Amino acid sequence: MQDVPVQRSPIFRRELPGGGYVVIGVERPTTDRAVARTWVWVERRTDGRQSPTDAPIIASVEGDERSPGFTDMYNLAADNAAIARGLMRLQQSAKREQGIETRE
Repeated sequence: MQDVPVQRSPIFRRELPGGGYVVIGVERPTTDRAVARTWVWVERRTDGRQSPTDAPIIASVEGDERSPGFTDMYNLAADNAAIARGLMRLQQSAKREQGIETRE
Protein backbone atom coordinates (compact mmCIF):
# COMPACT_ATOMS: atom_id res chain seq x y z
CA MET A 1 0.00 0.00 0.00
CA GLN A 2 2.95 2.32 -0.45
CA ASP A 3 1.93 3.50 -3.93
CA VAL A 4 2.51 7.22 -4.06
CA PRO A 5 -0.14 9.14 -5.99
CA VAL A 6 0.82 11.95 -8.31
CA GLN A 7 -0.79 14.64 -6.17
CA ARG A 8 -2.51 14.26 -2.83
CA SER A 9 -4.26 17.45 -1.76
CA PRO A 10 -4.36 17.59 2.06
CA ILE A 11 -7.84 18.29 3.39
CA PHE A 12 -7.33 17.35 7.07
CA ARG A 13 -4.26 17.51 9.27
CA ARG A 14 -3.76 17.09 13.00
CA GLU A 15 -0.79 16.95 15.29
CA LEU A 16 0.19 13.62 16.81
CA PRO A 17 1.33 13.16 20.40
CA GLY A 18 5.13 13.12 20.42
CA GLY A 19 5.44 15.08 17.18
CA GLY A 20 4.47 14.71 13.57
CA TYR A 21 1.10 14.87 11.89
CA VAL A 22 -1.55 12.60 10.47
CA VAL A 23 -2.97 13.83 7.18
CA ILE A 24 -5.98 12.94 5.05
CA GLY A 25 -5.49 13.83 1.42
CA VAL A 26 -7.50 13.35 -1.74
CA GLU A 27 -6.16 12.55 -5.16
CA ARG A 28 -8.67 14.08 -7.57
CA PRO A 29 -9.70 12.35 -10.80
CA THR A 30 -7.42 12.95 -13.76
CA THR A 31 -7.35 11.90 -17.38
CA ASP A 32 -5.48 8.76 -16.24
CA ARG A 33 -7.72 8.04 -13.25
CA ALA A 34 -11.51 8.46 -13.36
CA VAL A 35 -12.14 7.98 -9.62
CA ALA A 36 -10.87 10.07 -6.72
CA ARG A 37 -8.89 8.34 -3.96
CA THR A 38 -8.56 9.30 -0.29
CA TRP A 39 -5.29 8.60 1.55
CA VAL A 40 -4.21 8.68 5.20
CA TRP A 41 -0.51 9.20 5.81
CA VAL A 42 1.84 10.26 8.60
CA GLU A 43 4.28 13.14 8.36
CA ARG A 44 6.96 12.41 10.92
CA ARG A 45 8.62 15.80 10.67
CA THR A 46 7.14 18.20 13.16
CA ASP A 47 7.38 21.10 10.72
CA GLY A 48 5.15 19.28 8.21
CA ARG A 49 7.64 19.53 5.36
CA GLN A 50 8.23 15.84 4.76
CA SER A 51 8.39 14.79 1.15
CA PRO A 52 5.18 12.99 0.08
CA THR A 53 7.31 10.09 -1.17
CA ASP A 54 8.76 9.63 2.35
CA ALA A 55 5.44 9.78 4.19
CA PRO A 56 4.14 6.33 5.24
CA ILE A 57 0.70 5.68 3.77
CA ILE A 58 -1.45 3.95 6.37
CA ALA A 59 -4.66 3.50 4.39
CA SER A 60 -6.47 4.46 1.22
CA VAL A 61 -9.95 4.13 -0.20
CA GLU A 62 -11.69 4.92 -3.48
CA GLY A 63 -13.64 8.18 -3.41
CA ASP A 64 -13.28 11.69 -2.03
CA GLU A 65 -14.64 13.54 1.01
CA ARG A 66 -18.21 12.97 -0.23
CA SER A 67 -17.83 9.19 -0.40
CA PRO A 68 -18.90 6.75 2.35
CA GLY A 69 -15.32 5.48 2.77
CA PHE A 70 -14.12 8.93 3.80
CA THR A 71 -15.76 8.49 7.21
CA ASP A 72 -13.59 5.41 7.79
CA MET A 73 -10.48 7.37 6.82
CA TYR A 74 -11.45 10.22 9.16
CA ASN A 75 -12.09 7.80 12.03
CA LEU A 76 -8.68 6.23 11.42
CA ALA A 77 -6.95 9.62 11.37
CA ALA A 78 -8.67 10.60 14.62
CA ASP A 79 -7.58 7.44 16.48
CA ASN A 80 -3.98 7.47 17.78
CA ALA A 81 -4.03 3.72 18.50
CA ALA A 82 -5.23 2.93 14.96
CA ILE A 83 -2.42 5.08 13.54
CA ALA A 84 0.12 3.24 15.69
CA ARG A 85 -1.25 -0.12 14.51
CA GLY A 86 -1.02 1.03 10.90
CA LEU A 87 2.61 2.10 11.34
CA MET A 88 3.46 -1.22 13.02
CA ARG A 89 1.89 -3.12 10.09
CA LEU A 90 4.01 -1.10 7.66
CA GLN A 91 7.17 -1.83 9.67
CA GLN A 92 6.37 -5.56 9.82
CA SER A 93 5.70 -5.62 6.08
CA ALA A 94 8.99 -3.85 5.35
CA LYS A 95 10.88 -6.33 7.55
CA ARG A 96 9.24 -9.27 5.76
CA GLU A 97 10.27 -7.82 2.41
CA GLN A 98 13.85 -7.56 3.69
CA GLY A 99 13.73 -11.16 4.92
CA ILE A 100 13.80 -10.23 8.61
CA GLU A 101 11.58 -12.41 10.81
CA THR A 102 8.84 -10.73 12.82
CA ARG A 103 6.54 -11.92 15.56
CA GLU A 104 2.84 -11.49 15.01
